[in-house]
Amino acid sequence: MPRPDDFEKRRAHLRELSDEEIYERFWQLANQLVDPLLEAGKIYTTPAIERSILLRMGFSSVDAKPLVDQMIERELLNHGAGHLIWRLGQHWDIDYLEAGQRLLKGEGWTELAEIFGQEVQDD
Repeated sequence: MPRPDDFEKRRAHLRELSDEEIYERFWQLANQLVDPLLEAGKIYTTPAIERSILLRMGFSSVDAKPLVDQMIERELLNHGAGHLIWRLGQHWDIDYLEAGQRLLKGEGWTELAEIFGQEVQDD
């Protein structure tokens, strides 16, 4: 059974809009759809997701697990593993991969906590 053609009826509220207004309306609606997803991504994460992010950034699985484990131990993971390492790299003015390697050597955890305004735990 063919679908009834109700296009004209469904577009009635858009008929008087200019191309620019339709464009703006599209992005307004798209943002309404994406905003809850972004919020969920900020709130709900797992160590597996964070390790996966580090793998996509170029870290090995051998490096990703201890980095994420240390972030959990220091209560920093809620900021996102990739974000933490990237910000530390910016702070030190080095590549984020180098920043991650330095974290693995035990360097920079205090600075990382300070960057994110968290209580400093021992290195």
